[in-house]
Amino acid sequence: MQIRKLNSNEKPPLDLLLLADPSRKLVEEYLRRGYCFIGSLNDQIIGVYVLLPTRPDTVELVNVAVDERHQGKGNGKRLVKHAIQIAAEMGFKTIEVGTGNSGVGQLALYQKCGFRITGVDRDFFVRHYDEEIFENGIQVLDMIRLSQDL
Repeated sequence: MQIRKLNSNEKPPLDLLLLADPSRKLVEEYLRRGYCFIGSLNDQIIGVYVLLPTRPDTVELVNVAVDERHQGKGNGKRLVKHAIQIAAEMGFKTIEVGTGNSGVGQLALYQKCGFRITGVDRDFFVRHYDEEIFENGIQVLDMIRLSQDL
């Protein structure tokens, strides 16, 4: 998989971005404020992530998504590792990420990539989303926050 920054004249892969975050409004806000990177295989976009500066020296990794047909093959890990590398190259000192309490696979992935759990934003998904979200048969209520020093 080749990973590169999305060019300013390219349309972002909204279908993939909405896999990671069902709120089109939030996704469009992230895209306006952040840096979008795409992963492609044979000229087909199969993955995406956005780096979103949040505070001085800190960036958040948001909207990490891999096309369902290409999941379970290490592509998500490649995207996360790439994001960590790019964030360090951009001069950030800390990278953060958040995921839903039901995202068992995502929690494992982020920890395998060096992130540590730093907190829980209780009822985040209740406050920020109009409709209930379920994943792995569990209602997504809380945001699990993780970070790593670069």
